[in-house]
Amino acid sequence: MRPTRSSLRRAVAIAVAGTLVTGSLLGAPAMAAPASPASPDAAADLATKLGDRAAGAYADSSGKMVIAVTDAAAARQVRAAGATPKLVTRGADKLKAATDELERSAKIPGTAWWVDAATNQVVVSVDSTVTGAKLERVKAAAARTGGTVRIEAEAGVLSTRISGGQAIYAGGGRCSLGFNVRSSSGTTYFLTAGHCTNIGSTWYSNSSQTTVLGTRAGTSFPGNDYGIVRHSNSANATGNVYLYNGTYRDVTGAANAYVGMSVTRSGSTTGVHSGSVQAVNATVNYAEGSVSGLIRTNVCAEPGDSGGSLFSGNSAVGLTSGGSGNCSSGGTTYFQPVTEPMSVYGVSII
Repeated sequence: MRPTRSSLRRAVAIAVAGTLVTGSLLGAPAMAAPASPASPDAAADLATKLGDRAAGAYADSSGKMVIAVTDAAAARQVRAAGATPKLVTRGADKLKAATDELERSAKIPGTAWWVDAATNQVVVSVDSTVTGAKLERVKAAAARTGGTVRIEAEAGVLSTRISGGQAIYAGGGRCSLGFNVRSSSGTTYFLTAGHCTNIGSTWYSNSSQTTVLGTRAGTSFPGNDYGIVRHSNSANATGNVYLYNGTYRDVTGAANAYVGMSVTRSGSTTGVHSGSVQAVNATVNYAEGSVSGLIRTNVCAEPGDSGGSLFSGNSAVGLTSGGSGNCSSGGTTYFQPVTEPMSVYGVSII
């Protein structure tokens, strides 16, 4: 049977359509799967590069990195990099506007704030001293952000009176040694909290203050919370952290904290306690002044633990700054990232 003119037209259309479909399939490159999951540092770098289209990174319960993003194109970039995208409504610009409002209106001793990437909000915590008119100021500031800020109660009182490692003494105070470090020329130092190094210039290894450890070479508090002391005897500088059970943990380098990271703290009052990172870049308003860029954790600490070591595996992570609660009922502790003073003073972990 001879084909009709209309059936020929349909055949040509089908053939052309088939050619177009085939051509489109051949011309579109396949989306290659990432070679490996994104590391915490790679995820943080990508979130930074995405700018206002991103709103932070964190590790989920399986340890895989998640990046909060505001659009589908950014989500594709995140997947291609080996991380999991989470679509949110607020980008980095809106979260920064909220923290700027808190800086202007709620910089009250006893408050702290940080970005919670998982909920796409800024959290402001208030301790038991923030009541009455002070609490109303915080509530008013939060209300002006249109739901971007949420308020949480902090158990106890935020304080720097939580002084890694073994005890160190100066003046009438006791703190804890953070990490021993070395300059490129070979000079040895140790890092501890800045609110500790503000106490005195000469530091000792015993409470009677007869055995000199070293002399303060730098201090920064408030604003930051780190200080550096030059060892009088380089033989005192070891590349490990005391675990308060007769053993030590070798520390071979430093790492940046990320939300969900498992961490351990060592301090001269309460010994060793573990937990996880809850936030980074937190601002804490102590009675002595504000400190920004801190790591928030659910690890407990008590007076005398200040300056002590926060580590993850064999990596140095932070120096104990302050917090609230205790190691009987639990608490929140903030840490100065150790990579900042290492960069400022040009030193590396021994």
